[in-house]
Amino acid sequence: MEYLHPLIHFILHLDQYLINMVDQYGTWTYAILFLIIFCETGLVVLPFLPGDSLLFATGALAASAGALDINILFGLLVVASFTGNATNYFIGKLAGPKVFYSPDSLLLNKNHLIKASDFYRRYGAKTIIIARFIPIIRTFAPFVAGIGSMNKRSFFTYNLIGAILWIGVLLYTSYLFGNQPFIKTHFSTIIIAVIFISLIPAIVEILRQTCQKPAKII
Repeated sequence: MEYLHPLIHFILHLDQYLINMVDQYGTWTYAILFLIIFCETGLVVLPFLPGDSLLFATGALAASAGALDINILFGLLVVASFTGNATNYFIGKLAGPKVFYSPDSLLLNKNHLIKASDFYRRYGAKTIIIARFIPIIRTFAPFVAGIGSMNKRSFFTYNLIGAILWIGVLLYTSYLFGNQPFIKTHFSTIIIAVIFISLIPAIVEILRQTCQKPAKII
């Protein structure tokens, strides 16, 4: 698991990495953040990229350093999140069934697909909004929606609402409170708390399913 150490260090010290990124790339930082959010939501093979933690760190940086404009960030990252999910949806629609039902997939963790499928069955179209706030499920939900041939109009409506809520809540919350001395001093601890809180719905769902028979994939 040594390959996880750089990723964990990156996530826990996002504030420093972002400061260095702004110093080195300037306004190109907007494009880099756009790309990360797009890939995290749009490429089903990259669910491990930072999402919630990155948004929180970005909002905090915009508040403390003033190097990034919070409103530009909001607009760009909503577009990145929306188009990422849309791309994931169409990938699922075109290639998903073959990958999902393949017994051996080198690129996808089938357990994640099954969990996302169960989540989708339970919450229906609202999954596209709810999943925004749950790591891993967030990346697989639009893919599963594409596999299940979810109505395009419904998908794009929920997709837009979910993108605005997810980006807006995390970005502006961290912008409002990220400049507080306590947040700056305990940034790594706050990031861990953000990740843990975002995982609570998934933990609750897993505990609920342990009391029931596993859902069959039809």
